[in-house]
Amino acid sequence: MVFYIDHPLGYVIILALILLATKLCGLLFRKLHLPEVLGFIIAGIIIGPAIFGQFCGFTLIGFEDAVNAGTYKALFALEGATGENETVSVFSKIGVILIMFSAGLETNLKDIKNTGLASVLIACVGVIVPMGLGIAISLPFGDIGLGIDNIYRCVFIGTILTATSVAITVSVLKELGKINTKLGTTIVSAAVIDDVIGIVALSIVTSIARSGNVVADNGFDAFKSTIYGTIIMIIAFFVVAAVAGLGVNRLFRWLEKKWPHTHRLPIFSLVVCFIYSWVAEEIFGVADITGSFMAGIVLATVHRSSEYVDSKINVDTYTIFAPIFFANIGISNIDFSGVGGTIFVFALLAVLMGLIGKIIGCGAVAKGFGYSWRESLIGGVGMMARGEVALIVTQTVTNTENLGEHALGGEFMIMTVLLILISSILTPILLKVLYSKELPLKNVPATAMATAGGSDATATPAEPSPAPAEGGIGDKNRD
Repeated sequence: MVFYIDHPLGYVIILALILLATKLCGLLFRKLHLPEVLGFIIAGIIIGPAIFGQFCGFTLIGFEDAVNAGTYKALFALEGATGENETVSVFSKIGVILIMFSAGLETNLKDIKNTGLASVLIACVGVIVPMGLGIAISLPFGDIGLGIDNIYRCVFIGTILTATSVAITVSVLKELGKINTKLGTTIVSAAVIDDVIGIVALSIVTSIARSGNVVADNGFDAFKSTIYGTIIMIIAFFVVAAVAGLGVNRLFRWLEKKWPHTHRLPIFSLVVCFIYSWVAEEIFGVADITGSFMAGIVLATVHRSSEYVDSKINVDTYTIFAPIFFANIGISNIDFSGVGGTIFVFALLAVLMGLIGKIIGCGAVAKGFGYSWRESLIGGVGMMARGEVALIVTQTVTNTENLGEHALGGEFMIMTVLLILISSILTPILLKVLYSKELPLKNVPATAMATAGGSDATATPAEPSPAPAEGGIGDKNRD
């Protein structure tokens, strides 16, 4: 028996299956001290056609075109072609927009400013080196759709490797009592800046890649379809977003005084988030997630309101929309049929470059700012973990609707999954080993240590702002 899901009520059972599977797998991965987002993706793979549909011929959730074609049998067949369903895609789109909005809300610009040049340079080099390594290793793999003839795809691989998740690092630093140290604060702030740079880089490369795919209905679209027009529109977006942000800031400060901690604030915040996302994508040709991220950063300047709004929005985001987004990656985007030996070898090589790039790039800058070799290595390892943003970037660059022939195939999602899994396991282990080698301090005045340039002593009185939403679902979605 096949239940064809082609009406609104039918999606209720789909949502039930997704939420149940993601919660169970998320709890399991949390017990294993791994990011819950990995559990969410695995849940999508289990209930979707990626494994059981392809290798066993039966799956819980499938797509009606594949079912009718006899590719596999499914208990619940989603309306639409393989890997495409508009209703689930809408939920997923809202999920990714809200995740990035939350990340922006948790970005404290004052903390970034206080950590100074070190955090900025660590973040910049931490983006440039992995991206360069990712592009370099992609060039020889022309037989899997990369190579010099598909340079945009090579750049996409590099862009995937840039994202940092500091949630795991933060938890380890807190456990070791190092979160308030100068080095700890620098790592956290650098990771926040890293995400900002990574999202900007994603917007630039995807906008340029799809500039040639735009069908120009008018002169404005024709202008945006050119490379120079794309660059101008990207700059214009950030200028307009910043200027509009001044007005949004004033409005929310007034709302905060007049109606503090009321439901109006989260609702108006969502309005700003969705408007920024729509304007970014439809008017300026910039990724919608960049718009939502910028909206979050704008509202983060109204500190009290941002904390209240974040606490309210996270309930819906991490209860419904985020699990659906990550599960849909497993259901719709992961395709093991194209994963051969070459893809797997490339994925392992890319993971290695992603880890080494962060350690070498971030560690070298930290050393240049007077940190010891051990502290510099800690800084590099602390920037090594990956999470949600890497998945969001991968999902964006595998979107054939926006990128056309330049889009990566779904088989490359295995690379990102391995990157998150391996980095999530290695980061806490290496950090604890490195800190265990710290020499005991004897007869050294605390004030002297606090002023030491490269010391790992407490140098920042206030605890840094929490990391972006990436990798932090376990902290938001308590049982």
